[in-house]
Amino acid sequence: MTRLYNDPASFTDDMLAGFLDANAGYVTGVPGGVVRASPTRPGKVAVVVGGGTGHYPAFCGLVGHGLADGAVVGNVFTSPSAAAVASVARAADGGAGVLLTTGNYAGDVMNFGLAVEQLEAEGIPARYLAVTDDIASGPADDIAARRGIAGDFTIFKCASAAAEAGYDLDGVFQVAALANDNTRTLGVAFDGCTLPGAPAPLFTVEQGTMGLGLGIHGEPGVAVHKLPSAAELAELLVTGVLKEKPADAGSRIAVMLNGLGRTKYEELFVVWATAAELLRTAGYTVVQPEVGELVTSLDMAGCSLTVMWLDEELQRFWTAPADTPAYRRGSIVEVPAATRRRAVTDTYHHPDFAATADDAARQGGIAIAEALHAVAAAMVEAEAELGRIDAVAGDGDHGRGMVRGTAAACAAADEVVGRGAGQGGVLRAAGAAWAAQAGGTSGVLWGAALTALGDRLGDVGRPTDADIVAGLRAAYDSLARLGKARPGDKTMLDALLPLIEAAENGASWHSAAAAAESAARATAELRPKVGRARPLAERSIGSPDAGAVSLAICARVVADHFEPVVTEGTHR
Repeated sequence: MTRLYNDPASFTDDMLAGFLDANAGYVTGVPGGVVRASPTRPGKVAVVVGGGTGHYPAFCGLVGHGLADGAVVGNVFTSPSAAAVASVARAADGGAGVLLTTGNYAGDVMNFGLAVEQLEAEGIPARYLAVTDDIASGPADDIAARRGIAGDFTIFKCASAAAEAGYDLDGVFQVAALANDNTRTLGVAFDGCTLPGAPAPLFTVEQGTMGLGLGIHGEPGVAVHKLPSAAELAELLVTGVLKEKPADAGSRIAVMLNGLGRTKYEELFVVWATAAELLRTAGYTVVQPEVGELVTSLDMAGCSLTVMWLDEELQRFWTAPADTPAYRRGSIVEVPAATRRRAVTDTYHHPDFAATADDAARQGGIAIAEALHAVAAAMVEAEAELGRIDAVAGDGDHGRGMVRGTAAACAAADEVVGRGAGQGGVLRAAGAAWAAQAGGTSGVLWGAALTALGDRLGDVGRPTDADIVAGLRAAYDSLARLGKARPGDKTMLDALLPLIEAAENGASWHSAAAAAESAARATAELRPKVGRARPLAERSIGSPDAGAVSLAICARVVADHFEPVVTEGTHR
């Protein structure tokens, strides 16, 4: 149980404040995360890692000489927004470009990928690599679909050492890709973790058993095994990982036995004694093994074994010195306090959404802001249920993310309404704020959807039914393109498409909302094909998709808000 917090909604901000104060010699806070206390030396590639809170030492604890130049810090188990990623990257950039790297999760892939586009447009060279080390989350012939778990650390370490050695951006990326291609991880869970403020764990493990193939965001294992002895567990992990030896790999390996938060060092050392013997008996030379907590999952009980097969270059980078708040290897010359950078207060970009609008569009903007407040109130009421649905095969944070996103959207909408924005500007501002403050998959998708809708409706005149339906279709196309999803993949698209089709066929907004609600319920019978629930597809059957359910709730609230008062002329 995660017991120590003030307000669960501010857990990440409160954690970060304490972390920055305790490690001021290493790191400085910037909007969206942290960077090294000393600026990146000119001409050095910056390596920026990141993801949601809940994995310490990953990610902010790994910022320092020999490791990351910056870390983007999202809410608990939630991808940071593209705006936050770009903010940290700007602060970390030393003029030679930025490598962004995370685990392979839909929200991270979307947000960090969008940040690369933003940075490139600003003239900052950027590359992105998603780590895919988790052998339990996908078959060997589809490694690109696998999650990134504790193997994140080996990729971060080697890429960062290459940057310290003076490699250019392409060279650093190639080292990261090589490390990823040669890294495999298998993990087990003995009990689930609990989000701050939550009354129960995201999942439980039956007494006397363990889950094999867990994720690091509170996802349960993909299979249940009888609880073994430490020696039996070591054999299970070693055998499982070595079966995945990359083609043409050698006999020298870097190995991590990683605790997930509640399985502590003494227990890990007992497991390691057998694991080390098994690896050496199999003919491997173990190079500077790591046993401890490097990538955790709040208070999850469990551990994972990571193996990275080494060539001469990877071994040099794996053994290179590093000095960060949570990880030290070798000897580093301390940076004088006089050269440390001052706190950075603003590295975000602030577009002006209050474009010139006519009176009709300004009235439309006011109406949309009011509707957003109604949606936000509905999300507060639905938060617990959305979290429960999401926890069946995910990390249980969807409800909290929707509350954060809608609250941010309301604040942004009110601000630009006060400056005379029309409906297009209000929607674009709300979308940008939703994406920036909620993060995660749903944050970036809702941000993209509202932006596309706002672009289509514009800031001149009051939109007609045809305009609104066309805007919804544009939003749908944007989501499908960004999320790489299709109808039937068990996503929010499965609720949005029936709504659009009903509206295109002339149905009332209430009828269109009913179509979305029916479709959202029907997602219970679907198997997820994209996103975090995909590795636990069987467990997901019988429960609806949380994103589809929340979209249907939003559709009903908007229909209730507009239809009673928009019954004349060409408007609903």
